[in-house]
Amino acid sequence: MKYIIILGDGMSDYPVEELNNRTPLQVANKPNIDFIAKNGVSGMLKTIQEGFEPGSDVANLSVLGYDVRKCHTGRAPIEAANMGINLNNNEIAFRCNFFTEECGIIKDYSAGHITSEEGKILINLLNKNLSDELKTINGKFYAGVSYRNIFVCKDDNGKNLICVPPHNIVGEKIEKNLIAGDKKSEIFAKNLNYIMLKSKEILEKSEINKKREREGKNKANMIWFWGQGKKLKIEEFKTKYNLKGAVISAVDLIKGIGKLAGMDVIEVEGATGLWDTNYDGKAMACIEALDDHDFVYVHVEATDEAGHLGDLNLKILSIENLDKMTWKILKEIDKRGIEAKIAVLPDHATPIKIKTHTVDLVPFAIYSTKNKDERDEVEKFDEFACRNGKYGKGVENFMEILLGEKV
Repeated sequence: MKYIIILGDGMSDYPVEELNNRTPLQVANKPNIDFIAKNGVSGMLKTIQEGFEPGSDVANLSVLGYDVRKCHTGRAPIEAANMGINLNNNEIAFRCNFFTEECGIIKDYSAGHITSEEGKILINLLNKNLSDELKTINGKFYAGVSYRNIFVCKDDNGKNLICVPPHNIVGEKIEKNLIAGDKKSEIFAKNLNYIMLKSKEILEKSEINKKREREGKNKANMIWFWGQGKKLKIEEFKTKYNLKGAVISAVDLIKGIGKLAGMDVIEVEGATGLWDTNYDGKAMACIEALDDHDFVYVHVEATDEAGHLGDLNLKILSIENLDKMTWKILKEIDKRGIEAKIAVLPDHATPIKIKTHTVDLVPFAIYSTKNKDERDEVEKFDEFACRNGKYGKGVENFMEILLGEKV
C-alpha cells in the first residue's frame, strides 16, 4: 500500500458574507477533492497543540505525527536545515522577511512577492553594509525563496524574545510591534531591533527597489525577524513508520521538515510557492516518486498566500487548481493500478476575514483504492460537511488513521 497526503496550506476558512455565508471550500468547483470525501472517510483534525502559535511549522509537524511539545524549537531552524545551514549549539536562527514599509507601517508582508533573484542581491547588500552591527552578535543573513530568508547569530537568550509574525500585523505600526525581551534578553532585543530599523536606510537606496518603484511594485525596503529557534532534531520518518517517504513542496519550511525527518525532497521545476506553481509537475512528481517511495507528502502553498492577502477569488481559484492536481494524481493511480490511500487536508485555516492563521480544527478526508467500501456519509469536502464524518471532531493523530494502525 502506498500513501499520499495532498495538503493545501491554509485552505480552511470561515463563512464569507460575499459567498452567502459559505466558505471558499464550499463554493469552489472541486469534484476530485469531493470524490475523495464522498468515497472515503472524513473528520476534523486538531493540528495546533495547546500553548503553540498556529504556524505552518507546528501544523505540518503535527499532521506528520510528530509531538511538537518534544521536538519543536521554532520555525526558522527548520527552514535553515533545508538551506544547508548547519546551526551550532550556541547559535539561533530567525526567519527574516523582506516587507514593504510605508509611513512607519507594515504595508505588505511579502514585499510584493519579490523574486528570489532580487532577494539574493538585497541579502548581500545587508551583509556588506551592516557588517559592523553583525559583528557584535556574530550575525549573518542567508538568502532564501522570495521574501523568506534566514538570519543566524549567536544565541543570547533568544527563547525569551517575543517576535511577532509580520503577516499578523499588516497595517499596524512598526514601532508598536518590535521585538520585546525580558531582563536577560533586553540587550539582544535592542540589537536586533536596531538592525531591522537600519535595514530601511540600506534597502530603500538599492537599485532593486528603485526599479520596483518605477514599475509600480511594492518595495522590499525593510526586514523583519521572527520564528526564532535553535537547532532541532526529529525522529527519522523511516524509523517512526517503517516507510520510505518523500516531500514535494516549493517552500523551505516543508522541505526542511522533510530533510530533518530523513525524507527525500523532490524538486519540481516551476514550483513557486504561489498560485502560479506547477501543479501538473507536482502531480507527476508524486506519481513517479511512488516507484521507490511508500509515502509522498505533496504540499501546495498557494491557498495560504491567498488567505494572507485576503483575496477571496484567488483563494477559490487556488483550491480549484489544487483540485485539478488531485485529479491528475487520481487518474494516474487508477491508470497504473496503484493501491494507495490518498488524503486531502489543510494544515491550518487562513481565513480571508482575518488574513492570518487560526487554531481551528481542519477538515480531512481519506480515500483508499483498495477498500472502496470503507466510506461514511460525507458527500463533499468542507469545514462543515466533514464534521459529520466517521472520525468526527477533534482527531489528533492523523497518521494513525491514515496508516490504519497504531503508530
